Amino acid sequence: MTTALDRARRRLKAHPLALDAALAAGVLVCMVAGSFVDPRGEHGVSWAVRRPEPLGLVLMALGAAALVLRRRAPRTVLAVTGTVSLAECVTGDPRAPVAMSAVVALFTVAAATDRPTTWRLGLTTMTVLTGAAMLAGPMPWYAQENVALFAWTGMAAAGGDAVRSRRAFVHAIRERAERAERTREEEARRRVAEERLRIARDLHDVVAHHIALVNVQAGVAAHVMDKRPDQAKEALAHVREAGRSALEELRATVGLLRQSDDPEAPTEPAPGLDRLDELVGTFRSAGLHVEVARTDQGATLPAAVDLAAFRIVQEALTNVQKHAGTTAKAEVSVVRVGPDVEITVLDDGAGTDGGPREGGGPREGGGHGLLGMRERVTALAGTLTTGPRYGGGFRVHAILPVDTRTGAPKEPA
Repeated sequence: MTTALDRARRRLKAHPLALDAALAAGVLVCMVAGSFVDPRGEHGVSWAVRRPEPLGLVLMALGAAALVLRRRAPRTVLAVTGTVSLAECVTGDPRAPVAMSAVVALFTVAAATDRPTTWRLGLTTMTVLTGAAMLAGPMPWYAQENVALFAWTGMAAAGGDAVRSRRAFVHAIRERAERAERTREEEARRRVAEERLRIARDLHDVVAHHIALVNVQAGVAAHVMDKRPDQAKEALAHVREAGRSALEELRATVGLLRQSDDPEAPTEPAPGLDRLDELVGTFRSAGLHVEVARTDQGATLPAAVDLAAFRIVQEALTNVQKHAGTTAKAEVSVVRVGPDVEITVLDDGAGTDGGPREGGGPREGGGHGLLGMRERVTALAGTLTTGPRYGGGFRVHAILPVDTRTGAPKEPA
């Protein structure tokens, strides 16, 4: 809860000149009141009703007036208050406490500058004022007023330096907290962007694969509907199965985007190489001749590597289906080589989509299939090489490190 003191403090901070003027008035009152103290009374320090000397009043007024500008020009104010204090030290008798203004000015300089400047100006002020009072003042050099002058100026410099150090410490802590907050926000945004990219890749792979199969099977059904209805029914059954699989995978992927209070998302695991035969079977049923060679049976792969390998084969065969046609032959090989898994998809198709694929054809164009594969492989610190084969066809070759924690991005061969 905000108190009246907090509100007053905020108002004073909003008007620093008014605060300095009030401080200067308070210092002037203290100096005038202190000028009535008789340090050499019969019983020690005592109050004496006497009129201060005019010169002392003028020096006190000048020193207090200079403090109004202590924030704008701290060194200049220290020079002015030090000068009037020096004049008071060598002329005043009994001494008026003009040095109080120099003490406040020295505190301000120490709080507003660095430590070397504080040491330099503090020692200069202490030496000049104390030395002048001891050597040229009206009192003996060993008088307690001279020692008090030395102590007050030293404490002013030390106190101002402590205030400056504390402000710097608080500012550093606040900056560190703000930087940590910004870092957390940037990390959260980066993770969200990566998750969106991953989900977009999954959606693209699922939709492109199953829609391509649906398109092929629907074309087959339309072609043989009149002459071979049994084969048309089989093609339509494949269309239905591909649509069901697409819906299931889309539901599983979109389920990742649901909030905690949404209906429960499917818990079916992400596909991996254990479903490679099922994947190849869908392409074979669509009329594509696919041969599979595996030497990794029994090997357990990390979930991310297993999913990436499955999606690479899926996307590569989808590209064969789309660009080379069902008359092409495709070869899929999955080989475990040391700490890596190598996936290779070859086809011998000449292209049925309006142009050859030599030297970078439709597969090298503006689609997202090859880009999605490359992003998956790069995310696992692997390598991907794609391109036309000598004599016709296309080649997709990916190397995925099994231990993704220690893998480092490699340059493609």
